[in-house]
Amino acid sequence: MRPARLSVNLNKVALIRNGRGANYPDLVKVALDCEKFGAQGITIHPRPDQRHARYDDVYALKEVVQTELNIEGYPEGRFLEVVLETKPHQVTLVPDAPGQLTSDHGWDTVGRADFLKEILAPFKAAGIRTSLFVDPNERMIDGALAVGADRIEFYTGPFASQFSGDPARAVAPFTAACRYAASAGIGINAGHDLNLHNLTFFANNMPGLQEVSIGHALVTDALYLGLKETIRQYLACLSATT
Repeated sequence: MRPARLSVNLNKVALIRNGRGANYPDLVKVALDCEKFGAQGITIHPRPDQRHARYDDVYALKEVVQTELNIEGYPEGRFLEVVLETKPHQVTLVPDAPGQLTSDHGWDTVGRADFLKEILAPFKAAGIRTSLFVDPNERMIDGALAVGADRIEFYTGPFASQFSGDPARAVAPFTAACRYAASAGIGINAGHDLNLHNLTFFANNMPGLQEVSIGHALVTDALYLGLKETIRQYLACLSATT
C-alpha cells in the first residue's frame, strides 16, 4: 500500500509574513521549497479576516505549485469565488465560524445536506476534487457521500489530544471510521495536530488513508530542524507505515 501523501499547510508561514507587513518569508518560495524537499502537496486555509493565508495567495500559488494545491475554508462568498476562479486540485470545506481560531469539529453532513449539496455542485462541475471535514462518525460519512463529496478529511484533534494517555483508545474510532469510509468508496484524508510523535502510529491504523495535511506542528519543528529535514522526517513517518 502506498504511503499517504504529505500536504504542507503554510498558514503559519503566512502568519509570520503578515506580522511585518512585507513579503518575508515569501510564501511562494516556501511552497516551492516544500515541493523540492519532497512534499506532495501544498495547503492553505484563507479565512475571511485573512489573518494568515490571504485570498491573493491562492492565485499566486496556483501559478507555481506542481504537486497538488488544496484550499481549505468555510464556503462563504469570496472563498467560493476564489476557488472557482483558480480551480485548485482540491477544495476542503470546513464548518468554521468566521472568527474561529482554528478548526475544532467536522460538518453535520446530514443536517446541512441541502446546503452542502448546493455548495459542492459548482466545484464538481469545474472538475475540482471536493473534500469535507468530518468527525469519525459513520452517519457523517454517509452524509458526505450523499451530498457528493469525493473525499472526507477526518478532524484528528481528539486523537492527538488523547494519544499520549492511551494511543490505542485514541485511534480506535478513527480506524473504524476509516474502514467504513474505505468500504463505502469515498477518499480519505486527515489532519489537525498530527506531528512527528503520533503520525506513524496514526497512519498505521488508518487503512486506505490517502493524504495528511500538516501545518502548525511541521512549521514549529522546522524552527529547530530546518524545513528540509523536517519534511524528510514527516515523509519518513508516513513511509514507516505497514
